[in-house]
Amino acid sequence: MVQKSITMKAVNFIVKDLLLDFLYWPIWWYTRGVVKAFNMMTDTIVQGNDELAIGIWMKNIFTPMFGDATWQGRLVSFFMRVVQIVGRIIAFLFWVLFAFIVFIVWFLIPIFVIYEFVFNLGLI
Repeated sequence: MVQKSITMKAVNFIVKDLLLDFLYWPIWWYTRGVVKAFNMMTDTIVQGNDELAIGIWMKNIFTPMFGDATWQGRLVSFFMRVVQIVGRIIAFLFWVLFAFIVFIVWFLIPIFVIYEFVFNLGLI
């Protein structure tokens, strides 16, 4: 059996692996990479919902805080929870907006990189 020389192995690596990976990169970025980025965005949104626990606050909106079951305690508890829910919904909307912006930036990164590469070569 004939063994390949180190030079042939290096040429094979450079041509086959590096060049083909470089050419395959845009295809991956806009196919499997988009799916991965979308899954990361949805995971981030789910994590935000879990951390802010808006559903739990809504579920307990009429439960008195600190066991104070008087009408004054219930009134204060209700309004405090309403303020908390509104604040958490606003925070969650910013969370979703940030996740969506990062997802959109995913599409723009290759375009920006190619533009900068061409610009720095002086072709534009």
